[in-house]
Amino acid sequence: MSIVLNKILAASPNTERGRPTQLSTDSKGERIVYASGKSIFIRSIDDPSLSKQYTTHTAQTTVARFSPSGFYVASGDVSGAVKVWDAVEGVNTKGDYHIISGRINDIAWDGDSQRIIAVGDGRERFGHCITADSGNSVGEISGHSSIINTVSIRQQRPLRAATGADDNSVVFLHGAPFKFQTKLGGLHKGYVNGVGFSPDGNHLVSVGADRRIQLYDGKTGEATTQIGEGEHKGTIFGVSWAKDSKRIVTASADQTVKLWDVEAGKAVQTWRFGGEGTVSIPDHQVGVVWPAGRSDGMVISLNLTGDLNYLVEGSQNPTKIIQGHNRSITALGSCEDSKGQTFWTGSFDGRVCSWDYQSGLGCAIEGQTHSNQVTAFDTTPTRAYSVGWDDTLRIADASSNAFLGETSKLSGQPKGITSAEGRVFVATTAGIDIYSKDSLVGNFSTNDYSPTAIAAAGPFVAVGDDRNIVHIYTVDGSHMLTEKERLTNATSQVTTLRFSPDGSLLAAGTSAGKIYVFESSSWSIKTDRWSAHTARVTCIAWNSAGTHAVSGGLDTNVFVWSLKSPGKRVKSPNAHKDGVNGVCWVDGDKKIATTGGDAALKIWDVSGVE
Repeated sequence: MSIVLNKILAASPNTERGRPTQLSTDSKGERIVYASGKSIFIRSIDDPSLSKQYTTHTAQTTVARFSPSGFYVASGDVSGAVKVWDAVEGVNTKGDYHIISGRINDIAWDGDSQRIIAVGDGRERFGHCITADSGNSVGEISGHSSIINTVSIRQQRPLRAATGADDNSVVFLHGAPFKFQTKLGGLHKGYVNGVGFSPDGNHLVSVGADRRIQLYDGKTGEATTQIGEGEHKGTIFGVSWAKDSKRIVTASADQTVKLWDVEAGKAVQTWRFGGEGTVSIPDHQVGVVWPAGRSDGMVISLNLTGDLNYLVEGSQNPTKIIQGHNRSITALGSCEDSKGQTFWTGSFDGRVCSWDYQSGLGCAIEGQTHSNQVTAFDTTPTRAYSVGWDDTLRIADASSNAFLGETSKLSGQPKGITSAEGRVFVATTAGIDIYSKDSLVGNFSTNDYSPTAIAAAGPFVAVGDDRNIVHIYTVDGSHMLTEKERLTNATSQVTTLRFSPDGSLLAAGTSAGKIYVFESSSWSIKTDRWSAHTARVTCIAWNSAGTHAVSGGLDTNVFVWSLKSPGKRVKSPNAHKDGVNGVCWVDGDKKIATTGGDAALKIWDVSGVE
């Protein structure tokens, strides 16, 4: 029995309001790399469903940059650590260096892929220059009195570097070893968010919160001209050069991305997001990159929500929008129709996305979404019912990818949702809300306990409680619940319940990591040997035959279990950083899909299951 990773549907880049997000592409223009959560994702630009995940960072990641050779990536996190690693597989770490005592904001490579400058927020220094293979010091970054936001290194000899900081100035450095040459203050009147040397090394550009685009001589660092005064109406967060060194592209909080002819000093094209004249904070453009090595002239910009927009000169609308989650995915649902399988994911910030299994592309659901964490999904082929910590039940339509207008207020904070025989049951801290045909038809209050999990099949509704008991209810035609049985085998709190597809078996996962399986004909134990998780079991899913189950836990592990030989199990350790929150079977039970704290959706091949 084996479980092998098939593909990763990557998380979206980290974004933060008022702070630039750095994007980087390789020299051929085939892949993009960015930070998300505690991971770094390398993603194919042409097929975004192909990606690699680097998981060695232990703190929130902030930036990742391809080396000019394309073989290595340097990435930084909020603890001040910089890691250099192999970009082909995304596994082998070449170097692990502690640069500063605070957040790494940006990293730059020199043209030989040998030296790195990392900058950010530190106590005794705001950045440092090291060799990529050994971490030896090759110069110091000085001259700024505040947090450095951005750095760029000239790719030709003589080596030059530039840094931009919160002290509204740009510092020009000579190298190697890199040392302070001049400080260019008085030009920018706000934080400097982006600097960049042109690919031919003749120009340097800086952009900032004062909406100014300033050009400098690439060799001497002298300020030359300012372009586009008054064009951008908001903070400029990012700048990137075209490979011909004649054009640049800028991204701004005024919801626009502008393409500039540097010699003429004019904007050649403007892409606007979120509609003309409307203020839309999620459409702030916080990052931009112009991939070198491509013939189609594509520009990729990033908005505050984490969506990557593929822009092409001459076309006003993005050719493609890559959507996903950049916060922990807390719920997973799955439904199948004639077109194929669709996944539904909900994240900690309330965002809900649907994913097409065949193409591997995600799409955010339109309309009024949850304002807080999504707790659970229940799906039919045409609809997805979701409950969240905003104490509402919302219904999304699968065909239009939009929320339907009505939302239902729940009796308390939801703990789970399930459906059987045309009814939807929602377990809340106060009891069980019963819905039929999308409207509330009953409420069963549990006065002597607080529900923690719920599952339903046929006439049975199973409810787990905070006192380690599973209550079995039957439901009648008038939507009334009658208690039939109490299962008291569990020795710790019941955290998840799931009936097998035919309703003959009930699996109960506990906070101690153990799973009990009951037979619904007699409510006797079928097996209690599924105990390998070392922390809370968060999710269980049965295959269609009811012979195997997959479970995920807070211990980051995924297990596939067999009823026939309960002692044999297959394990995928560290499936998701910060815990697994959702599992389901895919593709006729040949594969499984999992999701969790790293905001990624992963597909695994399961073979040789007994």
